[in-house]
Amino acid sequence: MKTLLEQLRGLDELIGQAMGGVSVALQPIPGDVPVVQIGIEGRDELPIFITSSDAQLLCMCYLWTDDEVKPERRTELMQTMLDLNPAVPLSSFGRVGDRFVLFGAMTREARVQDIAEEIAVLSDNALDALEALSEFLK
Repeated sequence: MKTLLEQLRGLDELIGQAMGGVSVALQPIPGDVPVVQIGIEGRDELPIFITSSDAQLLCMCYLWTDDEVKPERRTELMQTMLDLNPAVPLSSFGRVGDRFVLFGAMTREARVQDIAEEIAVLSDNALDALEALSEFLK
C-alpha cells in the first residue's frame, strides 16, 4: 500500500486547478500517525488536515472551538448543525476535543483526482458553514 504522501503526489496542483488557480501547500506533520496539512491561498485560517488508516482517508477542517460559541446559543447551534448535516454535500459536522470540525471520508484507494475534489468541496463547505453559523459565534 502506498504511503499517504505517495498517494497525495500532485494533490497541490490538482486542488489549485479545481479552485481556479489558487496556490496550495502540503505540509506533512510529524508524528506516529500520518497527517498532512493542506493550506489554500486566501483560506489560511481554514487549513485542511488529511490522514489515513488501512481502510480510509479522513479529510478534516477545524471551524471553531467551544470558547468561540455564544453560551446562550449553544443548544441552538447544535440543533442547526444537525439540521444542516444532510444539506452539506460530501461533508459532515463533528467534534474533536473542544473543536468543531467539518469532515469527509473516502476509501484508502481513492485516486488523487478524487481527493482533490473532496478537499476543494470541503474547503468551500467550511466557508459556507462559517458564514451560515457565524451568528452563534462570539
